[in-house]
Amino acid sequence: MAASKLSKYQEMRDFSRTAEPSGNEKVVPSQALRFVIQKHAASHLHFDLRLEYDGTFKSWAVPKGPSLDPADRRLAMEVEDHPLDYGDFEGTIPKGQYGGGTVMLWDRGYWAPEKGFEKIGAALAKGELKFVMEGGRMHGSWVIVRTKRDSRGRASWMLIKHRDEAAEPGNPGGPSDEDRSIASGRTMAEITNGKGKAATPFMTASGADAGAVWQSDRDASAPAGLIRPVKATGRKPKTVKALPEFIEPQLTKPAEKPPTGPGWAHEIKFDGYRMQLRTQGGKAVLRTRKGLDWSDKFKEITAAGAKLGDGIIDGEVVALDETGAPDFAALQAAISSGQTKDLVFFVFDQLFEGLEDLRELPLADRKARLATHLEGAAANLRFVDHFITAGDAVLLSACRMDLEGIISKRLDAPYRSGRGETWTKSKCRAGHEVVIGGYTTTNGSFRSLIAGVFRDGKLFHIGRIGTGFGRDKVAVILPKLQALAISKSPFEGKEGPSRAGRLGEVHWVRPELVAEIEYEGFTADGQLRQAAFKALREDKPAAEVETVEPAPAKTALAEPKAQKAKSAATVSVGGGSASPRGSAVVMGQTISNAGKALWPDAGDGRPVTKLDLAQYYEAVGPWMIEHVRGRPCSMIRMPDGIEGKQQFFQRHSGQGQSALISEVEVWGDRKPYLQFDKVEALVAAAQVGALELHPWNSEPFLPEQPGRLVFDLDPAPDVPFEWVIEGAREVRDRLQDLGLVSFCKTTGGKGLHVVTPLEAEGLNWDIAKAFARDVCKAMAADNPERYLIVMAKAKRTGKIFLDYLRNDRMATAVAPLSPRGRPGAPISMPLSWTQVKNGLDPAKYTLRTVPALVRKLTAWDDYCDGERRLEDAIRRLGKV
Repeated sequence: MAASKLSKYQEMRDFSRTAEPSGNEKVVPSQALRFVIQKHAASHLHFDLRLEYDGTFKSWAVPKGPSLDPADRRLAMEVEDHPLDYGDFEGTIPKGQYGGGTVMLWDRGYWAPEKGFEKIGAALAKGELKFVMEGGRMHGSWVIVRTKRDSRGRASWMLIKHRDEAAEPGNPGGPSDEDRSIASGRTMAEITNGKGKAATPFMTASGADAGAVWQSDRDASAPAGLIRPVKATGRKPKTVKALPEFIEPQLTKPAEKPPTGPGWAHEIKFDGYRMQLRTQGGKAVLRTRKGLDWSDKFKEITAAGAKLGDGIIDGEVVALDETGAPDFAALQAAISSGQTKDLVFFVFDQLFEGLEDLRELPLADRKARLATHLEGAAANLRFVDHFITAGDAVLLSACRMDLEGIISKRLDAPYRSGRGETWTKSKCRAGHEVVIGGYTTTNGSFRSLIAGVFRDGKLFHIGRIGTGFGRDKVAVILPKLQALAISKSPFEGKEGPSRAGRLGEVHWVRPELVAEIEYEGFTADGQLRQAAFKALREDKPAAEVETVEPAPAKTALAEPKAQKAKSAATVSVGGGSASPRGSAVVMGQTISNAGKALWPDAGDGRPVTKLDLAQYYEAVGPWMIEHVRGRPCSMIRMPDGIEGKQQFFQRHSGQGQSALISEVEVWGDRKPYLQFDKVEALVAAAQVGALELHPWNSEPFLPEQPGRLVFDLDPAPDVPFEWVIEGAREVRDRLQDLGLVSFCKTTGGKGLHVVTPLEAEGLNWDIAKAFARDVCKAMAADNPERYLIVMAKAKRTGKIFLDYLRNDRMATAVAPLSPRGRPGAPISMPLSWTQVKNGLDPAKYTLRTVPALVRKLTAWDDYCDGERRLEDAIRRLGKV
């Protein structure tokens, strides 16, 4: 197969004259795909991007080389496939031969697709491949998009850097005249003249640098990524006289995002019990993070550990569900029942080997030792691989598989007991441990837990946990609570008891039990919002549970496997009904509390649920995303529905934000804005209760350039809707006279929006806003009895406010097809001008009715064809 792919490459070259490889050299196999970027001084200097796939290098010529600035779009011309051994080629191609000139190995490393290895072919055929690179110069996430083909079938692509930790907005980065080879350290001149040492091989050499190798016991369901070959530095550890009984474990520091760049290893975070295995003389002991002997609880793991050589290893005991994912509830059930034979000890570090103290060695050395130490071990002892691709990409992969998150570690750091900076954790879900200070009952039946955290040694109340309790869980925790009964509140101050006792009969307990919870965030005054119980943590002392800064939940980040929609409730995805405590999966994402009512009804007497909202975004997303993608966008979130107290406006990315929702840097603002670039991101918005989306009116991916004008006709309550229709048609006619094409949509209220797309080149926001104001001002001057451009409500009675302020920088307008957080679940519906006439009823466009209409929607089909130069319209307006 590879040979046939190389026929064009081989036909173009005379291998008796050029030193380029013919493709016959044996290449070391690697399941971590490799990439190279070669600097090529042929007739024109350019760069060649080559991605290993299906036995060859898929290749593109990038004239200006890759850029680290996401705003740059670098042309990439698709060329013939190259053999894999071309990844080691550095030298000169003779003049007169195809591509004659000097070739430098500018960068090389490993790459992985963001959507799974099995989808590479489909992505290339579709013309949009999203991938991550981790090399000497290139890091993080990228996309290469096909734009067109010429008459001979040659494809033009655009190579674009994604916004992540490796991006450098405003700095194109990439190539420079001072570059040296990543493989030999030579300049272009030295390569041309044959000076200096030859390039070290990457594709054809044996050894650690030849390629990454999957561990043989690696779980097949682990997320796609790049495995760093475990390579020891050769440093010698010191020797001690006796093996310690126990070592205080190294702990992780919570991080909003995983680190990126070279030097970091990213491991899967396992949802289990942290354990330390000590083996000596054929006997093994398993201890908790506090040194408690739990060998009897995990007899099978202890027995397997006894067969290892002497030493101390660090890991996590985990129960796996039917999909191979960690399941903490199953772990607790296994311990309670004594059925522990299927539990697995995932091992990620080695502290001692025999009497050698490995703690001062770099992590890379310790893991190399550990991999050897576990050779031939039982199946319930597994080595934990690590990934070296950009941290955010690894986290996204983990969340897609419904894992808890990732742990990021410095490969060059020693093992240090306690919490430090070299181990960080990033979670997919907002999970937290809390201390139980009491519980409530109603008529003797268990109702909720009362939660707190310690601050400076004092327990402070942070809310109630009212969901997540099945009958079996209550049967386990209630006796433990009753055994800790006390007469007074353990919480500091009066606020705790008064808050906790608002609902039900209160029972106080000694603050000794630790509960793991999931939650949707914090209220403005620091109370948990929508907290759900997961399990008791017997391995963590209550005194260690300290406060965290109130932050949005990371539940939206999780993009779990479709087959893993686990809930005690019955969820009807097709019908949109679900128990409020149930969950459902939409586009691979878990929608928690799927049956929660967000609107009382949509005109049909049935409540509109959170699941309905997610399914609505899925249904209309392919149409809607074209008018949202690439623009900073605000959400109006109503997590408890339109009748709830929690309603707020969010435009900045926050802690725990879904990785599916993009971030965009906006000049003058230190915090990144939200941006929705894919349909899955719309579903993530539904998970956090975003009932409305309001994008900027900018050109896609160019926030400083206006891309459209929006004229908002906002009537006073006493204005008949027929007047609004007449006003919209008048705006259309005025714009048409100025050479502009316009489109109309409902607002989801009593108004209409008239939208005109613009050619963005040369525009700025001041010009756009001034033009919109002048059009509205002229219209109001011609008919002051019906229109005005003053916002003051006192002057608006009986008139329509012509709102031109939607066209200012940072101003927004509700997106086409966005729901509105108003009674009836109305939608901002795109219309054809033939529909904008008397009898138009905006109320008929609801979250229930619109999905069927979108399937045959033709309004706005020619939206992009309607772009016009505003400069021409301004000249015409000046002549009127």
